[in-house]
Amino acid sequence: MKKTTKFLSLAVALFAGLSGTAQAADGFKIGTDLVSSYVWRGSAIGDSPAIQPALSYTFKDSGLVIGAWGSYAVTSNSGVSRYQETDFYVTLPAGPFSLTVTDYYIPSASFSGSDAFSFKNDGPNNAEVSLAYAQDNLSLLAAINFAGNHLDHAKYVEAGYKVYDKDGYTGKVVVGAGDEVEYAPGFGTGFKVVNVGFSVSKDRYTGSYTYNPDTKLANFALMASF
Repeated sequence: MKKTTKFLSLAVALFAGLSGTAQAADGFKIGTDLVSSYVWRGSAIGDSPAIQPALSYTFKDSGLVIGAWGSYAVTSNSGVSRYQETDFYVTLPAGPFSLTVTDYYIPSASFSGSDAFSFKNDGPNNAEVSLAYAQDNLSLLAAINFAGNHLDHAKYVEAGYKVYDKDGYTGKVVVGAGDEVEYAPGFGTGFKVVNVGFSVSKDRYTGSYTYNPDTKLANFALMASF
Protein backbone atom coordinates (compact mmCIF):
# COMPACT_ATOMS: atom_id res chain seq x y z
CA MET A 1 0.00 0.00 0.00
CA LYS A 2 -2.64 6.10 -0.06
CA LYS A 3 -0.99 7.41 -1.11
CA THR A 4 6.91 9.98 -0.71
CA THR A 5 4.92 8.63 -3.43
CA LYS A 6 1.72 7.95 -1.55
CA PHE A 7 2.49 11.30 -0.13
CA LEU A 8 3.06 11.71 -3.87
CA SER A 9 0.02 9.76 -5.01
CA LEU A 10 -3.16 8.78 -3.20
CA ALA A 11 -1.75 10.46 -0.17
CA VAL A 12 -1.17 13.46 -2.40
CA ALA A 13 -4.88 13.20 -3.20
CA LEU A 14 -5.81 12.93 0.47
CA PHE A 15 -3.10 15.10 2.00
CA ALA A 16 -2.75 17.87 -0.55
CA GLY A 17 -5.42 17.92 -3.23
CA LEU A 18 -8.69 16.79 -1.70
CA SER A 19 -7.99 18.40 1.64
CA GLY A 20 -7.41 21.89 0.27
CA THR A 21 -9.55 24.86 1.17
CA ALA A 22 -10.66 25.36 -2.43
CA GLN A 23 -13.00 22.76 -3.89
CA ALA A 24 -12.08 21.06 -7.14
CA ALA A 25 -14.17 21.74 -10.22
CA ASP A 26 -17.22 19.52 -10.42
CA GLY A 27 -17.41 16.62 -12.83
CA PHE A 28 -14.93 13.97 -13.91
CA LYS A 29 -11.17 14.11 -13.57
CA ILE A 30 -8.80 11.53 -15.03
CA GLY A 31 -5.04 11.28 -15.04
CA THR A 32 -2.03 9.15 -14.28
CA ASP A 33 1.28 9.39 -12.45
CA LEU A 34 4.52 7.70 -13.44
CA VAL A 35 6.75 7.08 -10.42
CA SER A 36 10.33 5.84 -10.20
CA SER A 37 9.33 3.91 -7.07
CA TYR A 38 6.23 3.63 -4.93
CA VAL A 39 6.86 5.05 -1.46
CA TRP A 40 3.99 5.25 1.01
CA ARG A 41 4.13 6.87 4.43
CA GLY A 42 7.84 6.28 4.83
CA SER A 43 8.16 2.79 3.32
CA ALA A 44 8.95 1.58 -0.19
CA ILE A 45 6.34 -0.72 -1.72
CA GLY A 46 8.23 -3.14 -3.93
CA ASP A 47 11.31 -2.30 -5.99
CA SER A 48 9.87 -1.25 -9.34
CA PRO A 49 8.76 1.88 -11.16
CA ALA A 50 4.97 2.04 -11.28
CA ILE A 51 2.05 3.41 -13.26
CA GLN A 52 -0.60 5.01 -11.04
CA PRO A 53 -3.89 5.91 -12.79
CA ALA A 54 -6.62 7.96 -11.12
CA LEU A 55 -10.28 8.66 -11.85
CA SER A 56 -12.68 10.78 -9.79
CA TYR A 57 -16.01 12.55 -9.93
CA THR A 58 -16.81 15.68 -7.89
CA PHE A 59 -20.46 16.55 -7.18
CA LYS A 60 -21.31 20.17 -7.88
CA ASP A 61 -22.98 21.45 -4.71
CA SER A 62 -21.61 19.26 -1.92
CA GLY A 63 -18.06 18.90 -3.24
CA LEU A 64 -18.31 15.17 -2.48
CA VAL A 65 -15.63 13.24 -4.37
CA ILE A 66 -15.85 9.59 -5.40
CA GLY A 67 -12.77 8.11 -6.99
CA ALA A 68 -10.52 5.20 -7.81
CA TRP A 69 -6.73 5.06 -7.72
CA GLY A 70 -4.29 2.32 -8.57
CA SER A 71 -0.61 1.44 -8.54
CA TYR A 72 0.76 -1.20 -10.91
CA ALA A 73 4.43 -2.13 -10.84
CA VAL A 74 6.22 -2.22 -14.18
CA THR A 75 8.40 -5.18 -13.18
CA SER A 76 8.14 -8.00 -10.65
CA ASN A 77 9.04 -7.48 -7.00
CA SER A 78 12.51 -9.05 -6.72
CA GLY A 79 11.46 -11.60 -9.31
CA VAL A 80 8.46 -12.81 -7.28
CA SER A 81 5.36 -10.95 -8.49
CA ARG A 82 4.24 -7.57 -9.81
CA TYR A 83 2.74 -5.42 -7.06
CA GLN A 84 -0.82 -4.35 -7.80
CA GLU A 85 -3.10 -2.07 -5.80
CA THR A 86 -6.60 -0.83 -6.64
CA ASP A 87 -8.17 1.66 -4.23
CA PHE A 88 -11.64 3.15 -3.99
CA TYR A 89 -12.34 6.26 -1.92
CA VAL A 90 -15.03 8.77 -0.98
CA THR A 91 -14.11 12.24 0.31
CA LEU A 92 -16.44 14.80 1.88
CA PRO A 93 -14.95 18.31 2.27
CA ALA A 94 -16.05 20.80 4.92
CA GLY A 95 -14.11 24.05 4.74
CA PRO A 96 -10.45 23.33 5.53
CA PHE A 97 -11.35 19.78 6.64
CA SER A 98 -12.07 16.66 4.62
CA LEU A 99 -13.23 13.23 5.71
CA THR A 100 -12.16 10.29 3.54
CA VAL A 101 -13.00 6.58 3.58
CA THR A 102 -10.64 4.42 1.51
CA ASP A 103 -10.66 0.75 0.56
CA TYR A 104 -7.15 -0.47 -0.23
CA TYR A 105 -7.46 -3.61 -2.38
CA ILE A 106 -4.18 -5.51 -2.79
CA PRO A 107 -4.59 -8.97 -4.34
CA SER A 108 -1.68 -11.16 -3.30
CA ALA A 109 -0.88 -14.82 -2.77
CA SER A 110 -0.11 -13.97 0.85
CA PHE A 111 -3.77 -13.15 1.50
CA SER A 112 -6.69 -15.53 1.85
CA GLY A 113 -8.19 -15.20 -1.63
CA SER A 114 -8.35 -12.15 -3.89
CA ASP A 115 -12.06 -11.28 -3.73
CA ALA A 116 -12.32 -7.53 -4.34
CA PHE A 117 -15.20 -7.28 -1.87
CA SER A 118 -13.87 -9.58 0.85
CA PHE A 119 -13.17 -7.87 4.17
CA LYS A 120 -11.89 -10.86 6.11
CA ASN A 121 -9.11 -10.25 8.62
CA ASP A 122 -6.66 -12.11 6.38
CA GLY A 123 -8.15 -10.88 3.09
CA PRO A 124 -6.88 -8.45 0.42
CA ASN A 125 -8.89 -5.39 1.55
CA ASN A 126 -8.02 -2.80 4.17
CA ALA A 127 -10.56 -0.08 4.96
CA GLU A 128 -9.35 3.22 6.40
CA VAL A 129 -11.03 6.41 7.55
CA SER A 130 -8.99 9.62 7.60
CA LEU A 131 -9.49 13.25 8.55
CA ALA A 132 -7.40 15.90 6.77
CA TYR A 133 -6.94 19.60 7.43
CA ALA A 134 -5.30 22.17 5.15
CA GLN A 135 -5.04 25.88 5.79
CA ASP A 136 -2.46 28.23 4.28
CA ASN A 137 0.87 26.37 4.40
CA LEU A 138 -0.11 23.77 7.02
CA SER A 139 -1.55 20.31 6.34
CA LEU A 140 -2.55 17.66 8.90
CA LEU A 141 -3.74 14.08 8.48
CA ALA A 142 -4.99 11.43 10.91
CA ALA A 143 -6.04 7.94 9.75
CA ILE A 144 -7.08 4.61 11.26
CA ASN A 145 -7.81 1.19 9.74
CA PHE A 146 -11.25 -0.06 10.73
CA ALA A 147 -12.18 -3.11 8.64
CA GLY A 148 -10.74 -5.98 6.63
CA ASN A 149 -7.04 -6.70 7.04
CA HIS A 150 -6.83 -3.78 9.45
CA LEU A 151 -3.60 -4.81 11.24
CA ASP A 152 -4.95 -4.27 14.75
CA HIS A 153 -6.60 -0.99 13.74
CA ALA A 154 -3.29 0.57 12.73
CA LYS A 155 -3.14 4.36 13.01
CA TYR A 156 -1.17 7.08 11.24
CA VAL A 157 -0.77 10.83 11.79
CA GLU A 158 1.10 13.30 9.59
CA ALA A 159 1.95 17.00 9.56
CA GLY A 160 3.22 18.88 6.54
CA TYR A 161 4.27 22.46 5.91
CA LYS A 162 5.00 24.36 2.70
CA VAL A 163 8.38 26.00 3.20
CA TYR A 164 9.12 27.29 -0.30
CA ASP A 165 7.07 28.84 -3.10
CA LYS A 166 9.06 30.75 -5.70
CA ASP A 167 9.70 30.74 -9.47
CA GLY A 168 7.16 27.96 -9.96
CA TYR A 169 8.82 25.68 -7.41
CA THR A 170 6.98 24.49 -4.30
CA GLY A 171 8.78 22.83 -1.40
CA LYS A 172 7.15 20.92 1.45
CA VAL A 173 8.39 19.09 4.54
CA VAL A 174 6.52 16.26 6.24
CA VAL A 175 6.69 14.25 9.47
CA GLY A 176 4.52 11.17 10.02
CA ALA A 177 4.13 8.55 12.75
CA GLY A 178 2.24 5.27 12.83
CA ASP A 179 1.80 1.84 14.34
CA GLU A 180 4.97 -0.08 13.64
CA VAL A 181 3.12 -3.28 12.76
CA GLU A 182 1.74 -1.46 9.69
CA TYR A 183 4.49 0.92 8.68
CA ALA A 184 7.63 -0.96 9.73
CA PRO A 185 6.73 -4.67 9.69
CA GLY A 186 9.23 -6.97 11.30
CA PHE A 187 10.63 -4.33 13.63
CA GLY A 188 8.40 -4.96 16.64
CA THR A 189 5.33 -3.05 17.74
CA GLY A 190 4.51 0.44 18.91
CA PHE A 191 3.66 3.91 17.64
CA LYS A 192 6.78 5.52 16.17
CA VAL A 193 7.96 8.16 13.73
CA VAL A 194 8.15 6.39 10.36
CA ASN A 195 8.13 9.17 7.76
CA VAL A 196 10.38 12.23 7.64
CA GLY A 197 10.99 13.92 4.32
CA PHE A 198 10.68 16.78 1.90
CA SER A 199 9.38 17.20 -1.63
CA VAL A 200 9.86 19.78 -4.38
CA SER A 201 7.32 20.24 -7.19
CA LYS A 202 7.38 22.19 -10.45
CA ASP A 203 4.78 21.89 -13.18
CA ARG A 204 4.00 18.17 -13.55
CA TYR A 205 7.11 16.90 -11.75
CA THR A 206 7.70 16.13 -8.07
CA GLY A 207 10.83 14.81 -6.39
CA SER A 208 10.59 13.45 -2.86
CA TYR A 209 13.19 12.29 -0.34
CA THR A 210 11.90 10.14 2.52
CA TYR A 211 13.63 8.76 5.60
CA ASN A 212 12.10 6.23 8.00
CA PRO A 213 13.80 6.71 11.41
CA ASP A 214 12.44 3.38 12.60
CA THR A 215 13.78 1.16 9.81
CA LYS A 216 16.69 3.53 9.12
CA LEU A 217 15.92 3.29 5.40
CA ALA A 218 15.80 6.20 2.93
CA ASN A 219 14.07 6.52 -0.44
CA PHE A 220 14.06 9.06 -3.25
CA ALA A 221 11.22 9.07 -5.78
CA LEU A 222 10.43 11.11 -8.87
CA MET A 223 6.86 11.49 -10.08
CA ALA A 224 5.55 12.84 -13.38
CA SER A 225 1.82 13.62 -13.54
CA PHE A 226 -0.28 13.60 -16.72
